[in-house]
Amino acid sequence: MYYIGVDLGTSAVKLILMDKEGNVVKTVSREYPLYFPKPGWSEQNPSDWYENAVEGIKELTDGVDAAQVAGISFGGQMHGLVILDKDNEVIRPAILWNDGRTTKECDYLNNTIGKDKIAEYTANIAFAGFTAPKILWLRENEPENFKKISKIMLPKDYLAYKMTGVHCTDVSDASGMLLFDVKNRCWSKEMLDICGIDENCMAKVFESYECVGNLTKEAAQRMGLTENVKVIAGAGDNAAAAVGTGTVGDGKCNISLGTSGTIFISSDKFGVDDNNALHSFDHADGHFHLMGCMLSAASCNKWWMDEIIKTKEYSEEQKPVTDDMLGNNRVFFLPYLMGERSPHNNPAARATFTGMTMDTDRTDMTQAVLEGVAFAIRDSFEVAKSLGINVTETKICGGGAKSPLWRKMIANILNIKVSVPVTEEGPALGAAMLAAVGTGAYKNVEEAASHIVKIKETIEPDKEIAARYEKKYQQFKKIYPALKSVFDEFD
Repeated sequence: MYYIGVDLGTSAVKLILMDKEGNVVKTVSREYPLYFPKPGWSEQNPSDWYENAVEGIKELTDGVDAAQVAGISFGGQMHGLVILDKDNEVIRPAILWNDGRTTKECDYLNNTIGKDKIAEYTANIAFAGFTAPKILWLRENEPENFKKISKIMLPKDYLAYKMTGVHCTDVSDASGMLLFDVKNRCWSKEMLDICGIDENCMAKVFESYECVGNLTKEAAQRMGLTENVKVIAGAGDNAAAAVGTGTVGDGKCNISLGTSGTIFISSDKFGVDDNNALHSFDHADGHFHLMGCMLSAASCNKWWMDEIIKTKEYSEEQKPVTDDMLGNNRVFFLPYLMGERSPHNNPAARATFTGMTMDTDRTDMTQAVLEGVAFAIRDSFEVAKSLGINVTETKICGGGAKSPLWRKMIANILNIKVSVPVTEEGPALGAAMLAAVGTGAYKNVEEAASHIVKIKETIEPDKEIAARYEKKYQQFKKIYPALKSVFDEFD
């Protein structure tokens, strides 16, 4: 049997066809437009997602016996606001995760309602990208559209609705809306009241591996599949990617070095840190996870290489950095090119180089950029450790993880083992695995992960390098607090 994983990203939908053993038989990617109607705004048309997903699935399964396709599931960009009217028509373009129009609404939620109350209701605090502030913005700025709302959905869940006719979501994606009681895995009545939303407007909540329905006749015909295909709820992109790297079960960790960077720690127990520095969400495996998200990770290196030193030879620039230089660099880099989310939650934070002298050279600064991202990831790692979570190893994925030097830095700066999976298909693979679980090929997500996810390389920390980096980290973590008041004065 085959399983389809759909990764609904910000710039494209990526689809994979996977067999029961976890082999990726075929991949397809289709791009769609992103709109910026005003500075800081970011929107997309949900119809573009569905049309491209349908055409992509047709291409993906061309030449495959349709009767062999058992299930479809999703990993999707989180936090986006999709609103439907009483006829289930989209009311306005979706407002995306990277839209920054809700500063005023976040201030209202965090400071007027109060972070303590918001965290009590949802286990999180308000960020500009989350869904609840978008609803408040809509109520204030587009009251006519607000009155028309019959259903509120997330991006991937709109695809599931179009395929099944069921208004559904899953616990991991719902956790990022700031409308969801993460601890009890249900909608928060208090948050819905604050936003002026009736619970009937919210989708039915499923676990990520649960079947929400079968393909409708119309959807099956359009895709060239059968109505026997089960549609599984799926997960938010980070939780789906975690499934795809086997980051399920208690104390497992995954670090993603993409444009942004995340550290994702799965846990059997619900937990929230005192300052809400990390996101506390439900996980796709039926339990919980903590996640630190930094806004600029591999993009810091791209900026340094492309814009500053004007080269595309990334690996050549890293070659001069030898083991004896690790933990001995006097230059530090704060990686806050886009402000910062975890753990500082400060959009005013800025990137800086610190510690340069007359003998500082290009290699020192290249090294500092890579180390700065790793140190910032450790900031979130330390918060998780403060909750008593013991992490001894991590998976690593994303474009930045292709750098052997960066992988070695992560292993030694966090002082844990770093493992590289054989297959890295991101949220699409996790989605296909959830489809396999939801159709009965595996009894649970952990069994699927243990069977499918294989490791090709593990980097062990070096005792001497890790000790040097420990001293450097203690210096690094003093820089942001010293500069915070300066950042707050910048435009």
